[in-house]
Amino acid sequence: MNSFFDHISLADQMSRPSQKKPIFPVDDALRKYLVKYGREVNLPVTYRDLQRFTYTVPLKDKKGNDTSWEKVSYDMREWEFLRESLVRIYAILKTEGDMSFSKHLDVARIDFCYFGNSQPFRIRIVNKFNDNYDHYYIKQADASRVYGLELEHLLSPNRMTYFTNNATLIEEHIPGIPGDIFINEYLNNSNTNLIRLAKEFVKFNERCFVQLLGDMRSYNFVVNITPDIEDVQYRIRAIDFDQQSYEGRKNLYLPQFFKDNRPFVDIVQKHLDQSSIAQYQTEERTMMTFRLVSARYRMKELLDIMSGDQISKPEKLEQLKRELGAHFQNPAYFSKSKTMGQLVKRQLKQTLQKNLLLVPKMKNRQDD
Repeated sequence: MNSFFDHISLADQMSRPSQKKPIFPVDDALRKYLVKYGREVNLPVTYRDLQRFTYTVPLKDKKGNDTSWEKVSYDMREWEFLRESLVRIYAILKTEGDMSFSKHLDVARIDFCYFGNSQPFRIRIVNKFNDNYDHYYIKQADASRVYGLELEHLLSPNRMTYFTNNATLIEEHIPGIPGDIFINEYLNNSNTNLIRLAKEFVKFNERCFVQLLGDMRSYNFVVNITPDIEDVQYRIRAIDFDQQSYEGRKNLYLPQFFKDNRPFVDIVQKHLDQSSIAQYQTEERTMMTFRLVSARYRMKELLDIMSGDQISKPEKLEQLKRELGAHFQNPAYFSKSKTMGQLVKRQLKQTLQKNLLLVPKMKNRQDD
């Protein structure tokens, strides 16, 4: 198996993911899973409703630079319907549908992103009394994204709040500093603890690979900064999940390979040695194992459904089987997978099997 430093030397040779990934519909088996675990709810607005805008205006950032977002406008009758319904959805996300606070809230703006696969709408909700605002997203319900959100919820240190309603997906906003902005504005700040940041990038890299979550270029994740005793801690969080186990190239599931992430890779190379990297990788796999065991029945349901779903193309599946087999020097093990879901199941077993063997010795820690 190659080391992290072997990967670093190849990072700028990385090719990009597919330009356009198809939307995979949520099938009946996945829908039943979403209903069972409270993810499928009745929503007053659908993705298609939001598509009935009349015109758009390019949205610029605070510095006057163009963004990938456009502010959308609707005719007055449509707007009044949307305002009330979008506040109700916010209540579903935040207070389980309790509308007693809704008189304080209004829709300040609706933005549309023409870039990317899901083409999301971003809803800005504002508190009319103090102007504090929050966001959430309305997207097309893509099975790949749903699987990615669920795996992130069950295996990562992050809890994901989202709901589906037929072909519509609602996602809570994930706060943080976008990775590309962090590189430009924070990475070279004298207060940034590069050693702790390097450690977190190694852990994030490991999580993505174990889960087979792809396309974690810098603008697809955020960095959270938390004050700690005499210093700060960092956590890197994925914010885009539609490249869950779709691509055929193994390296697309390792953030260290993307040219956009080269500054993070450079600080790992400068501040960590191979033994430290191996330690942090083991720490992350250990925590993922505890989460896997704690949610083992739900994970089994999800992976069984995923194993019967078609969420990639046959040629991509064959390529990823070959590349994972070569990476782990065990081609026969991965060659038996007939779907990407089966490949994810085998990937989890392959990467976490050593840690799983230790779980019976630590059984008092395996429940939430």
